[in-house]
Amino acid sequence: MKNNKTAVFLFLSTVFLVLVGFQNDDPGELTTKEKLGEKLFFDPILSKDRTISCASCHKPEFAFADTSAVSLGVDGTKGERNTPGITNLSGRPNLFWDGRSASLEHQALQPIQNPVEMNLSIAEAIKRLNDNHIYAAAFQRVFKGPATDKHLGAALAAFERTMETANSPYDRYINGDDHAISAAAVRGRMLFIGKANCNTCHSGEDFTADRFKSIGLYNGKELNDMGRFVVTKDSAHLGDFKIPGLRNVALTAPYMHNGMFKTLKEVISYYNNPDAIVKNGKNRDLALSKPLGLSDEEISDIETFLRALTDDRFAKVNR
Repeated sequence: MKNNKTAVFLFLSTVFLVLVGFQNDDPGELTTKEKLGEKLFFDPILSKDRTISCASCHKPEFAFADTSAVSLGVDGTKGERNTPGITNLSGRPNLFWDGRSASLEHQALQPIQNPVEMNLSIAEAIKRLNDNHIYAAAFQRVFKGPATDKHLGAALAAFERTMETANSPYDRYINGDDHAISAAAVRGRMLFIGKANCNTCHSGEDFTADRFKSIGLYNGKELNDMGRFVVTKDSAHLGDFKIPGLRNVALTAPYMHNGMFKTLKEVISYYNNPDAIVKNGKNRDLALSKPLGLSDEEISDIETFLRALTDDRFAKVNR
């Protein structure tokens, strides 16, 4: 018990140091793109009024997701969509719920200049960094030149690529430890790939097919986010959203692009019988045309399996 309490204390202490922004003014510490990107990620210098950072919405203890349906930007402005976790994004072909970015370098700059998020022009962000002696020296050391939009995106993307996770109870189970997950999680896994047919979309090492799907959460009324259509203008994409990976999903509530589901159980229950929750969802995938017929126990087992995807680095705060 004492060792467990010590581990929790050390983990939360580390998170605290992260959240206060790494108060280290020694530019000699920022020797790599990853280290520079990390400092920038937690520094409110990149927001208009210097009050929020990337980490304000991508909270480390929640697998770099947020805990609200939509995040608050500068001046308390409400965002437009739920903030997803940003672990395991290396190699993803599309980013954001609507897939408008094709690289982490491009994605990293968008929240900075978004008026409902950090609301700072990239030109002003670059000026601030070059006027700051710590950052000016760090960019010279790492990139052999001043801060630029390209260098800023590269640094933030390099840090985001360090957020790969593959050390969960599930990973130990598939690597041969039959006791790494509970009997309920084993049953849940079989349901996930069988009766519930979840792996049609949530496949591969990170449990995403890297495609876009409409699961019926657009009806043109109270649910009016058109998703991928905003980017492509293709009516076939109306209501389509990026299929997220499921690693660490137990920590990233609330769920969906609009944060409408507060728990994993609510998510699974929706897939079990979509019409019971959202009627007349437009362009809904045919795989959801009829109820799955999952019992309450089966829903619970699938939830238990999904919780087994939580990486050990987050295990102490697994809700």
